Amino acid sequence: MEFDFATPVERRHPSGGPWPSQKWHRYGEEVLPLWVADMDFASPPAVIEALQARVAHGVFGYGLVPDSLRETLCAWSVEHYGWTIDPGWQVWLPGVVPALHLACLALTEPGDGVLTVTPIYPPFLRVAERTGRLAQQAALKAPASPEDPWRLDLDALEAAITPATRLLLWCQPHNPTGRVWTREEMAGLAELVQRHDLLVVSDELHCDLLLDEGARHVPLAVAFPELASRTLTLWAPSKTFNLAGLTTACALIPDAGLRRRFAAMAKGLQPDGNILGLVAAEAAHTHGEPWRQALLEVLRGHRRTLVDRVAGWPGVAMSYPESTYLTWLDLREAPALQGLEGSPQRQLLERTGVALSDGADFGWPGFARLNFGTTAIQLDAALARLDGILRG
Repeated sequence: MEFDFATPVERRHPSGGPWPSQKWHRYGEEVLPLWVADMDFASPPAVIEALQARVAHGVFGYGLVPDSLRETLCAWSVEHYGWTIDPGWQVWLPGVVPALHLACLALTEPGDGVLTVTPIYPPFLRVAERTGRLAQQAALKAPASPEDPWRLDLDALEAAITPATRLLLWCQPHNPTGRVWTREEMAGLAELVQRHDLLVVSDELHCDLLLDEGARHVPLAVAFPELASRTLTLWAPSKTFNLAGLTTACALIPDAGLRRRFAAMAKGLQPDGNILGLVAAEAAHTHGEPWRQALLEVLRGHRRTLVDRVAGWPGVAMSYPESTYLTWLDLREAPALQGLEGSPQRQLLERTGVALSDGADFGWPGFARLNFGTTAIQLDAALARLDGILRG
């Protein structure tokens, strides 16, 4: 079956709208948005059909997570990750960001340390402060040359751990660098987690978007079964199938005690399941695989385009994304951006009308994150604008 990833979908002025979009309405009409992690592709036809059928029913009362969805996720896990999970481990909730906050509230006490590595998806950096915990950070090891990847710096991570540290917020595949962590890196992480008796929230939101041929996601709790009893694994169809606005995610919590604490904390702090989101999640994981495979081919092509274009931008280094539709740009040495006020993201927005995500929000000023989950037409138009400045 063929899917259309080439025709731009009108999101700023859709027929029948307006339906405001964070991505397309944050900036003015002249701006091409390549910032927030939201693709410009229509979701899989099977998902749209399932939603249409549910909407046609016409009643949108309080729903329940259906057993069929739980079983569908179990089947997906076995097929794609080799992990046999129990339906009872699943706690469904309205997104990964709420899950991060709930985990801090449920599994730590005020003043406990919450550790993460930077650069990192911005909500990770705000969770501790918002929940009255102690924010702790360790930097990744930046590439020594354009050909090197970002790496987990185990020495820096251990140096950041104190007696107060209780929870590690982990991200794999990594947002924003696109890294798929090696077995060696993960083994070092696992050893630290056990030795310091930490709990882990493993955000694996982009795990179904590994871009290298034949790559297979290995959840942290599968790679190191000894961590399963202290790990909350977060999954969602939001990034893979472009369903973020339907606010549906799942926390996999094998340990019954942790699961009870997490679920109890959620009471009254989050709504019951989004019935349309649950329908979409089940349809995506049941029928969405052909669409996902087609999407991966499109994203691989866009990655090749980016590699070629960034090679022509003096002083700009690109983190080669092994996963996701995001790439991390080091703009600190770009000659065209030297000696000017404002962040590289702000300069490019004002001078080219292309909106990227500001690296400062990820803990690393001077960088920017670019979202290439859009049509080739829209990506080429944005890159042509960036060429006008960054090629010098």
